[in-house]
Amino acid sequence: MDTNRRLGDIMTTNVITVHLTTTMDVVSDIFEKKNIHHLPVVEKDGTVVGMISKSDYYQLQDSFTLFKRAAAERINQAVFRSLLASEVMSKQVAVLNPDDSVLMAAGYFRENLFHAIPIVDEHHRILGIVTTYDLLNYAFQDAAIAN
Repeated sequence: MDTNRRLGDIMTTNVITVHLTTTMDVVSDIFEKKNIHHLPVVEKDGTVVGMISKSDYYQLQDSFTLFKRAAAERINQAVFRSLLASEVMSKQVAVLNPDDSVLMAAGYFRENLFHAIPIVDEHHRILGIVTTYDLLNYAFQDAAIAN
């Protein structure tokens, strides 16, 4: 594995994002229907201003949701319709550039214990996202081909 490989070469470019005023019921719908765990929050021009993780989403849910209780689902829906992404998102988001290395991203993941990093341009606008899954996929692509 080439640890100097550019993040721009391995990042996911078809990034689903939400805006500051997106309600959490929309975020809930995205998490439930898409196989993703992180949603960058962006301004209208694509500038990254926050991140919502699936863990953040789960912490908001009524604990009886696990038991599929109808009352818990109604509570969740009411709460999620009233909360905005700007109220839930993590505001301190580490970002990297497409020319930064795989090694740099791995270091960010290890030091900070998070699992996704938005990749931005010089104006802080989103270009893509790199997750720990992307790094694992890159690291083991040669091993998978050999087998």
